[in-house]
Amino acid sequence: MRVLEQGARVADPLAPYLAVDRSRPRHDCWVTGHMVAGLDGTAAMAGRVGALSSAADQELFRRMRQIADVVLVGAETVRREGYGPVRLSEQAQQARVAQGRAPVPPVAIVTRSLDLDWSAPVFRAAAHGARTCVVTCAAADPARLVEAEQVATVVLAGEERVDPAAAMRALAELGHRVVLCEGGPRWLGEVVAADRLDELCLSVSPVIGGDPLPVCMNPPGAGVTALALRSVLEEDGTLFLRYERAEGRDG
Repeated sequence: MRVLEQGARVADPLAPYLAVDRSRPRHDCWVTGHMVAGLDGTAAMAGRVGALSSAADQELFRRMRQIADVVLVGAETVRREGYGPVRLSEQAQQARVAQGRAPVPPVAIVTRSLDLDWSAPVFRAAAHGARTCVVTCAAADPARLVEAEQVATVVLAGEERVDPAAAMRALAELGHRVVLCEGGPRWLGEVVAADRLDELCLSVSPVIGGDPLPVCMNPPGAGVTALALRSVLEEDGTLFLRYERAEGRDG
């Protein structure tokens, strides 16, 4: 056991995340989960994540999208949090273009029901070259599929439900080599159970109390997945933990 002592301030909190080599995923693409939780593991307060987040966490959450080729999120989170298209600073966009990437990554929404507001900004205000994706399954309502195709790139991944492995494979085929998964907890659990999570960035807010909703909801029968701690940052009592998949330690 070791004591973790406070070190020097980091000039740019995004720099340690930008320095990670994500070019060698275990499967089709590198999948990073980015979540926030209270000390008791709750993932929301009154149905919203924002109440858990400090100013530093909110800034990092927005800026972390710079690492992604696509930002993947569940439909319930989109509805509750009022998701819009990704916005990045001019400097971040220029850095991405210099790497041969699009200035901003598109949003991809996971939904079986296709119960979404097709007039919402996440669809209508998406940047040129970053059209929003909808990841659904073959059993989705045909009429709603037609609606979705008018405003989004539709990806079919699975038959009766959205299959995480098929979803990641399809996104990789579209050229998305780094997938940033922003929740929600149920979808993250599906991704973990499908053995598709390579990295977890978890912000732990110094609060207790909130919704009885864990940061990751594992599906029935899911095994135990071990992660290895790679870095720890701190700001105003919030811990910023970065884990990677620990090979050979699953239960």
